Amino acid sequence: QVQLVESGGALVQHGGSLTLSCAAPGSFEGSPFKFTTMGWYRRPPGKQRELVAKITDVGNANYADFVRGRFTISRDNAKNMVYLQMNNLKSEDTAVYYCNKDVGSRPDLYDFWGQGTQVTVSS
Repeated sequence: QVQLVESGGALVQHGGSLTLSCAAPGSFEGSPFKFTTMGWYRRPPGKQRELVAKITDVGNANYADFVRGRFTISRDNAKNMVYLQMNNLKSEDTAVYYCNKDVGSRPDLYDFWGQGTQVTVSS
């Protein structure tokens, strides 16, 4: 089973910032990390897991509408790391955040995740 370790979650005030980090394995099912599109996902309380942002192997990023302009995804292929810089946090950003490879349009149906990191935004 793939080992993904997320970190950096915390309790922050509305409007604050956080940077999440994800330590990823060197390969996913034989495909090297540096060639793998990676994503950050989140599961808000009582809701299904949803995509937050993706980044391709060459650094092209896409964002969910609800974070575009506030969050920035990045990666360091030399260190097998993925990051999520979160600015202007809102209470609705409260969730457990996970990273993973691109698991398609239904992340709620994918079974293999790390432990995630809790982000709580106080109003």
